[in-house]
Amino acid sequence: MKNSIIMKIGLVCPASLPATQFGGILFLALDIARETAKLSHDVVIYTTDLDFANNATTFNKKLPREESIEDFTIKRSHTWLRYSLFFINPGIYFQLLGDSPDIIHTIGIRSFQSFIAALVSKQKKIPLVIADQGGLTTHPELKSGSLLKNFFIKLQSPFIRFIINQSTKIIVANEYEKKIFLEFTSPSKIEIVRNGINLDILNNKTKNFKKKYELNTPYILFVGRFSYIKGIDILLKAIKILKDDNKLPNIKLVIMGVDFGYQKQMYKIINEFDLENHILIIKNPSREDVLGGYAESEFLVLPSRWELSPLTPLEGFAFKKSVISTNTHGIPSTIKNDYHGILVESENSKQLAKCILELLNNKEKLISFGLAGHKMIIDECNSVKMASNTLNIYEKILSKH
Repeated sequence: MKNSIIMKIGLVCPASLPATQFGGILFLALDIARETAKLSHDVVIYTTDLDFANNATTFNKKLPREESIEDFTIKRSHTWLRYSLFFINPGIYFQLLGDSPDIIHTIGIRSFQSFIAALVSKQKKIPLVIADQGGLTTHPELKSGSLLKNFFIKLQSPFIRFIINQSTKIIVANEYEKKIFLEFTSPSKIEIVRNGINLDILNNKTKNFKKKYELNTPYILFVGRFSYIKGIDILLKAIKILKDDNKLPNIKLVIMGVDFGYQKQMYKIINEFDLENHILIIKNPSREDVLGGYAESEFLVLPSRWELSPLTPLEGFAFKKSVISTNTHGIPSTIKNDYHGILVESENSKQLAKCILELLNNKEKLISFGLAGHKMIIDECNSVKMASNTLNIYEKILSKH
C-alpha cells in the first residue's frame, strides 16, 4: 500500500476484542486498524466493553479502558444500557471529542456508537466515513420483530438519516448494498470496497481439530450465529432427508456458533429428527477452533435466509474450502454459483440435500470450487487490499478538507 500522509484515524464499532464471537464488523474494524497501523498511521478503535464470555450481553468493567494491540489502540467505555444489540456507552463521546481524530470511520450504522461518531464529526468538523454491513433496510429482523422492537426501529430512523447526511463518504461492500443506500443519498457519496479477510488466519488455527473433538469421520461445517436468519432449520431438514433416504454417508455435520436466540429450537429439531448421532455442536468456540474447523472440513454449508456480504465464506475460501449457500440478497455478490460453490434457493431443503450429496460425491468439483474461492481471496478479498482501498478514500477526503 502506498502511504502519502500520516493520519490520525478513529475507527468506531459496537464491539471489539475480546468479543470475537460478535462477528463480521468486528473483524473488519480490526483488519482495517491492523493494516493501516502497519503504515505508521495513528489508529484507535473506539468501542464498548463487550466481553461475550457466553453471550452477547456480557459487559466487563475489568477490561482495560485503553489497550495497545500490535500497532493500534483499542479504547473501551462501559455499556450502561442495552436493548438487543444496541449498546449505550456514553464514555465514547468524551473519548472521541478529546482525541479529535483527522477522520472518523464508523461501522454499523444502527448503533449508538455511530450516532456519537456523527455527533462528534459535526461538532468538530471532522470528516466522517460510514459503513453499515447490516442491511440497513433489508434485514428480515427489521420487519418481523415485536411491537416494542418495531417501535424502536422507527425511533432510529431520524438518527440514521442524521448519520447518513453527516457522512462525507459511505463505504459499501457490493452493488446490492449500494442500492440500499441510494434510497437515502446520491451515488457520488458511495464507494464500493469489497470485504477482505486477514490471511494470517491460516497460521492461527487449532491443530488436530478432529482429534480434539474426537471426530473419526469426515465432516461438513456450519459456522455462524444460532439464529433463525442463518437457516439452521433448513440445514437440519436437508440432513434428515439424506438420513431418511439412506444417503447420509459416513460423515458428520459440525455446527459451530453462539446462541442468538435459536439454540433451544435448534436442539429441539435435532431431537425431533433423531439426528444426535450425525451432528456435533460446538458452542462458543474459540477463534482458533473456528479456524481449525475450516481447515479440516470437507466444505461449508451456509443456508442463510439473508446475508449482505458474508465473511464466513471468504474465510472458508482462505482454506480452499468450497461453500454451499443460498442465492438470496447479497450472497451472489460474494459467491459465484457453480464457480466458487453452489447457491441453492432459500428455504429449499430438498435442493440443499441434493447439493450436499453432489459435493460429497464429486471431489473434482469440490477441489475446483475451493481453488477458485482461494484465488479470489488472494487477488481481491483480503484485508491488505481492503485497507488500501479504504486508505485511498481517507486520503481523497482529507486532501479536500
